[in-house]
Amino acid sequence: MKSVIILQVVSLVGFLLLTFAGAKNSEDIRCKCICPPYRDIEGQIYKQNVSLKDCNCLHVVEPMPVDGKDVEAYCLRCECKYEERSSGTIKATIIMYLSILGLLLLYMVYLTLLEPMLKRRLFGHSQLIQNDDDVGDQQPFANAHNVLSRSHSRPNVLNKVEHAQQRWRRQVQEQRKSVFDRHVVLS
Repeated sequence: MKSVIILQVVSLVGFLLLTFAGAKNSEDIRCKCICPPYRDIEGQIYKQNVSLKDCNCLHVVEPMPVDGKDVEAYCLRCECKYEERSSGTIKATIIMYLSILGLLLLYMVYLTLLEPMLKRRLFGHSQLIQNDDDVGDQQPFANAHNVLSRSHSRPNVLNKVEHAQQRWRRQVQEQRKSVFDRHVVLS
């Protein structure tokens, strides 16, 4: 698991260095002119990759929909804005988001598939089978903390987390019992 995280961090840093080392991409800068309807011409949006000093109607609007002296009147109605974005930052954000999502997915797979198999192997299958009349729908690993606290192979932090998890499971089970008992009394 640690090697996966280290590999993702190294690849992210390498990708960021390659992205920021290159020159600005032509798609990172543009001039966008929004021209409203003029006489019998529909309103349109024009985009062009030009520098900041050339960001005006005369350089961006191509082909010019009007002729002669109407060009100045048409261009006065157009609103041109210079836009700049950092595609490297966008890429880095997406990569970080996908990496975190991937780690969460791996953790979910671990919790749903691997953890029950490891606990079955650690505690033995006979300890996991419980009588339905005694406990109801309690989690199958309710006594896991007792076994884990005796085991010195796990670090202390994991024992504390396991203890808190078992305490939470007991509280949920008690709440379920009280709700079902109240429901039976009310019926």
